[in-house]
Amino acid sequence: MAQLDLEWLLVFDEVYKTANVSSAAERLGISQSAASTALARLRTHFGDKLFVRTSRGMEPTPYARQIQPLVQDILDRLNRAKGGRASFDPATAARSFRICMTDISEVVLLPGLLDHLRRTAPGVRIETEIISTESGRRLEDGAVDLAVGFMPQLDAGFYQQTLFMQNFVCLAARNHPRIGERLTRKRFETEAHAVVASSGTGHAIVDKTIARLGLRRNVVASLSSFLSVARIVAHTELIVIVPSILGKVLATQEPVKLLEPPFELPAYAVKQHWHERFHADAGNAWLRRTLAELFGGGG
Repeated sequence: MAQLDLEWLLVFDEVYKTANVSSAAERLGISQSAASTALARLRTHFGDKLFVRTSRGMEPTPYARQIQPLVQDILDRLNRAKGGRASFDPATAARSFRICMTDISEVVLLPGLLDHLRRTAPGVRIETEIISTESGRRLEDGAVDLAVGFMPQLDAGFYQQTLFMQNFVCLAARNHPRIGERLTRKRFETEAHAVVASSGTGHAIVDKTIARLGLRRNVVASLSSFLSVARIVAHTELIVIVPSILGKVLATQEPVKLLEPPFELPAYAVKQHWHERFHADAGNAWLRRTLAELFGGGG
């Protein structure tokens, strides 16, 4: 049996986390061909395919799952022996990060993050995907580095940090024929509504509060995304409830106005979440600090 090379184990670890050979190579700062060669030698060494290509990426075989804790322990011990994990220098780093977020965050937060990275970490690339029921598993697997949003299902078993508190506003056309600068409860129940059911945005809070108060809501349009909300509201007589951070941006893009809801809606925390497997990763820690510095206390 050939002697194991440390770089092979690093490739194994990154492919296990990312389910992608290209992503593993990028994280390690090596070429894809070098990562593929290391994986081929690992397969020969262990006499097992280790990872099999599927529709969800490179899935580990049962044997790979069996040895992964041992490989992780070896790498952890080596890191401790050399005095800690490798540092992360954003000014010179060439690394991709994948962030799970809402369409609201893509509109409101992502431009500020990308502008900051352009000036401070030009080699860092950001990929996003929309929060879904699979987000927790993808964080655990390492396919996603961070998740940002309202995700109470991740409060247990994941690290979390509150970035800011968020509340809700009503959105109506600026020239709405029946709604002035104040929205009454009676008018709220009379007017037609659009609603958006998007994961990670706190919309369930709105639904539960309306049900608890026994309010009527004449819903005529159910949307899957907030991206079209402002244009729909501006050119119809519909009203919609949106997070205030989004409402402020939309009011600068379309002729819409923000109104206080005619009843009290609870605020909610927008948090960043990450799995404990990557808590000590220097790059992940840097990205978390960056988001906290840029958006902590905002909203």
